[in-house]
Parts: sequence; structure tokens; C-alpha cells
Amino acid sequence: MIANGARTSGELRAHNRVRVLRAVHDCGATWTRSRLTRELELARGTASVLVGGLVEDELLHEVPAPEHVRGRPTLVPGPHPRGPIVLAVDVREDAWELAACELGGRITVLSVQEHDGTPEGVFLPLGGAIRDHLARCGSRVVGVGLAVAGPVREGGLVDIAHLRWRSVDVPALLAVERPGAVRVATVRVGGESPEFVRVGNDTALAALAEARRGLLRGVEVGLHLHVDFDLGGVLVVDGKPLGGASGMGAEFGHMPLTGGDAPCMCGASGCWGMEVGANALLRHMGLAYGGGRGRAQAAHLLAEAAAVEAVVANARALGRGIAALVNAHDPEVVVLSGLAADLHDRVAPVLLRAVEDGLMTIRRDRPPLIAPSAMPWRGPLLGAMESVFDAFLTPEGLSTWLSAQSSARHARAHSVIDTTREG
Repeated sequence: MIANGARTSGELRAHNRVRVLRAVHDCGATWTRSRLTRELELARGTASVLVGGLVEDELLHEVPAPEHVRGRPTLVPGPHPRGPIVLAVDVREDAWELAACELGGRITVLSVQEHDGTPEGVFLPLGGAIRDHLARCGSRVVGVGLAVAGPVREGGLVDIAHLRWRSVDVPALLAVERPGAVRVATVRVGGESPEFVRVGNDTALAALAEARRGLLRGVEVGLHLHVDFDLGGVLVVDGKPLGGASGMGAEFGHMPLTGGDAPCMCGASGCWGMEVGANALLRHMGLAYGGGRGRAQAAHLLAEAAAVEAVVANARALGRGIAALVNAHDPEVVVLSGLAADLHDRVAPVLLRAVEDGLMTIRRDRPPLIAPSAMPWRGPLLGAMESVFDAFLTPEGLSTWLSAQSSARHARAHSVIDTTREG
């Protein structure tokens, strides 16, 4: 055995190619080749050969470092203009957003579309949009990641209580296939499934993004709370959101943490999410809510003087629940995204006081950092991207890429020959 589990020089080279690509992706394509060499503890010649091969395979492209002034240019490896991309989707209760994501994490929004809240109204047009972009991008697309606002079971079955969805078969409605990778599966964050389309819970995926690119990076034990129409949350340990035995663990919003007893549409009573989020704000103001209605209205209420009481009630309920989770899990950091980040920005003293009042005495001397995410509404989309790149950035994923690119070049060559003959 040579190193790192590799048994041959070929396996070691494949392993190191993945390490280089992973480093480029995780650093946001900002490190120079020399820094990559140092960080990965590679010999300079080895790094040069690895990067050169990845450039030749159209996985990387090098550009001069922006701060370079004189002498030999310092190069920064980044995504190749014909390199791999991920199609990522954030499916919210009122709209979906589709984006193309490059190695390194840069995203380009392709389409945003409101929907009627029905499974068919969501996934039939979304499937059409994905197929259109697959047709344009061809073999460059290495996978599709979907973040959905509800629990996801094996096989991509989705439940969203507020929309009255029960066991919605997302794969069947999407009808998205690609030759050689046509199966569709639930994504368990951190799993190794090679599926082409990966469906995951939005909160768990937002937490994954936070662990890779945000405040939970390098944190041993953290909490991530994502609030939209209601609330979701997940414990993150060593960079991995804990999905539970069946992959449906990101449901802190359905814990009875604040003493309420109102029935929730999920089937339980007293759920924390009944008191936190856009639906709770609208309900407190006597306005229509549910069914994915009122996002803009709820956002407007955060700044309205007449809605201060509702906003304060929302923040206090959020704070009480955070305190209960801190007492139970002892996290280093609690990250807030979505509407939770907006509440922190609007009434942080109220929120933090509610947390302090709910903490055990032994927790108050060294409470965790509680802070809004730097990507308050982008987390689910970025997490969906990360789930696909996790599957791609493996020796098997790169081998599949090389085969697909070879086939694509062969097809283009035959197309040119056929056109020439016809001419």
C-alpha cells in the first residue's frame, strides 16, 4: 500500500487529483497554485503535474492572481469555462429558484418562478426548466441538487404540512433523467450515493453550506436554525448535519420547546414552529397565512411600527427555543438564517435576552455565539450544490466525468465529419 489507502501509483494520483479539486472548491477558487501546494503538502513538481492534468481534462483553468504586480505571474486554479457544473434548486413554499453552480461555489441564477403550492404546479414546470438547461449544458452537468422545505424520505418522498403535501414523489414528477445516471434518491447529507438527482431538506442543506462556507466551518458542535414560513433546525457535529436514522432529523421546529399547545398541521401539538416564522407573524396580526402565502407581507411587518408586538413575540419564542437546545446540546455556535437572521437584525436585544433567561446558570458564563448567517437566504441553494459536488469529487466521479467528456468530444467530431460530407 502506497499511502492514504491507495494500492497503486494510479490510485494515489486519482486520490491527489480529488484533493486538489476539493481544495479549489472549498477555498472558493482563491488560493494560488503555490498555496495549494503548501496546504496539501505536495511536492512542487507533483502539484504542477496534477494541476496541469486537471487543466488538460477541462476541470480547472488557471488565471493570474489579481494582486500580482511584477515578475512571473502567480496563477490561481479555478473552474474551467467548459468544466463541471451543478444545477441547484431551492424549492420554497411559494416559489423555486434554479441556479448553475461552478467548482469553487460561484452561482448563476437561471430562473425564479412562483408556484401555486401544488406538487404538480411545482415540479412539472421545474422539471421542464431543468431538462432545458440539461439540453444546453450537456455532459457538463454532473448532477442536480434540490432543497425542499420539508422532511424527505427514502426515494425522494416529500412531506410539507403547510402545503398539505403527503408522500409527494418528487422524482416521478420531475422526470429528469440523464444517460448513465438515471436513478433519483434522497440525499443524506454527507452520504456517498452517486445519484444524478439528489433531494434534501432545506434546513439540513443550509447547515451543510454553513459548515463548508460559513460560521460553522471548523466548529465541532453547532446548531443551525433556518426560519421561513416556519422553523427548521439541525445539530451539526464535525461539519456534518445529523440527519437521524431515516434522514429526517432537521425538524427542531416540531419540538414542544416553548410551552404552547396549539395543534400543528404536522399532526403534533405545541410545535415551536407555530410561534416562529412568517406564518406566526401573519397569524399574530390577524392576517391570512398558510399555503405559502404572505412572504413579502411578513417581511414588511418586520419594519412596521404597528407590528412590533408580533415581531417581539416571534423573537422571544425563537430565543426560548434556542435556550432549550443550548441546554441540551451545548453547542459552540448557533447560526440563524432566513427570517431568523432578519429577526436578529431587527430585535437582537429581545432575542438574546430571551436566550439568556432560558439558559441554565452554568451556561450563562460561557454562552455560545449566536449570530446571523452571512448567507441568510442562500444556504439551501448552496447546500444543494455541495451535496452534488460531494458525490462528484471522488475518484469515481472524476472517472465518470472523463468518460462523458470523451464521448461528447467523439460525438462532436462525428457531427463535424458528417456535416463536411453533406457539404
